[in-house]
Amino acid sequence: MNIAQYLDATYLKTPQQSGISEEETVQKDRELAQEAIDHGIFAVMIRPEYVSEIKKYIQARNSDVAVGTVIGFHEGTYSTEEKLAEASQAIEDGADELDFVINYKAYTQGNLELVKEEFLKGTDLCLRHHKIVKWIIEIAALSDDQIADLTHKISDWAEQHFDHQDLPRIFVKSSTGFYETSDGKPNGATFEGIRIMLDHAGKLSVKAAGGVRTPGDAERMINMGVKRIGTSSALALLKDEPAAGGY
Repeated sequence: MNIAQYLDATYLKTPQQSGISEEETVQKDRELAQEAIDHGIFAVMIRPEYVSEIKKYIQARNSDVAVGTVIGFHEGTYSTEEKLAEASQAIEDGADELDFVINYKAYTQGNLELVKEEFLKGTDLCLRHHKIVKWIIEIAALSDDQIADLTHKISDWAEQHFDHQDLPRIFVKSSTGFYETSDGKPNGATFEGIRIMLDHAGKLSVKAAGGVRTPGDAERMINMGVKRIGTSSALALLKDEPAAGGY
């Protein structure tokens, strides 16, 4: 199985989080892009402020590696207007794919109108610009019933409001990789959580992010029906070497 074509190679730490400089962060993103180019990895997933630089880097090497970025990251509590502004800038900078953190806190508090509004407006913006849009629901923050319900609602909203031909460009994604859990519980994709998402995603695709650290795990996820996998250890995964990070 060609696992590389399913991978989003990911680096989402800020300079402050990683303790390195701005230029060192850009260099890490360049190295990530080069690894993707060299090993046939489908996409790189980086923070919005670096999209323009990395898009130019990839284009200069005549590569079709996609550039993805995150919106409302990582808490998801940005206002709809802030998310749309961030997404619009990322599109202008050349992003091919936008992974929004849905306001899962609003969802758990019962504010479905807010969640639905940001989903519809964010998805519409991306589809109008012919981009892939993914919605991170942060499964570690939700119960199994909530994972099922929120995935199902996103699927229903998509089918009710967007053309059938556009549905393949809308994903539901498991995790940010930054959510802090207690008692050592996983904060990313689990087989159980992904199974629930797949069972309720309808015609939408599912992306498993975080926690996929071996080729066997990746193949199992893909065989379950996952269309994309986000990992900060893409190269190690492809070479079946120990993963360095927790995502």
